[in-house]
Amino acid sequence: MKSKISNFKDKYGPWALIAGASEGIGAAFSEALAQRGLNLILVARRGNLLSELALGLRSRHEIEVVEHALDLGDMSSVHDLVSSTNQDIGLLVYNAAYSPIGYFKDVPYADLENIISVNIQTPLFLIKALTESMIERGKGGIILMSSLSGIQGSPKIATYAASKSFNTVLAEGLWHELKDLNIEVLACVAGAVRTPGYMTSANEKDAPGTLDPHEVVEQTLGALGSSPTVTPGSFNRFAKFIMSRLLPRKRAIRIMHDNTKDLQ
Repeated sequence: MKSKISNFKDKYGPWALIAGASEGIGAAFSEALAQRGLNLILVARRGNLLSELALGLRSRHEIEVVEHALDLGDMSSVHDLVSSTNQDIGLLVYNAAYSPIGYFKDVPYADLENIISVNIQTPLFLIKALTESMIERGKGGIILMSSLSGIQGSPKIATYAASKSFNTVLAEGLWHELKDLNIEVLACVAGAVRTPGYMTSANEKDAPGTLDPHEVVEQTLGALGSSPTVTPGSFNRFAKFIMSRLLPRKRAIRIMHDNTKDLQ
């Protein structure tokens, strides 16, 4: 899907903040937005990967890149980031996620709290903080990475899936609230993506509909401004339709468990 937006820097710039930027989808967003001329604020936990990514982006594109190595589950650090940032941020991409695998009875409560912090609390705070300046500027964009696991109950990743459902519904509501203020909001409801996290938790064989990160990113950027949600990949769109519209809820949950039960 080709973006209808011809100049991202004029539309959203001059700066984009990408949370969860160090590898996989976040790194692909970084590359795609750098190609479109936006300066980047890259945020992730692992500073070595961020530095390597930033070095490559600066060498390939005529942009500025700022790195912040921090834990997005640490709200104190996130507050400090926002209060110390003086760049004019016009686009927020929230790709960070915490997704421990295991049946609910086996997942430590500290892990459940971290899901809430990284997947819900931090994106809420960043959206609230950054939309204030977007409203003043009269333009902006927000992209939240969500998941097909969040369109029904997903055993063995139940809390993670619930957090992704939250992000989708939040994006849909904000899409309507903010569109007349020229701020575009989009949830990417992705299926399986070939990221390091996915490859270490799944079987070696790709799940049906698995996409490369750059495919997900290009289809997501192509949908920004056109719709409150996008599901990259024709197979994934078909699967979403079947699971959410045609199958009884109980059957959809059983099918999800068939796909998640072997995750480690």
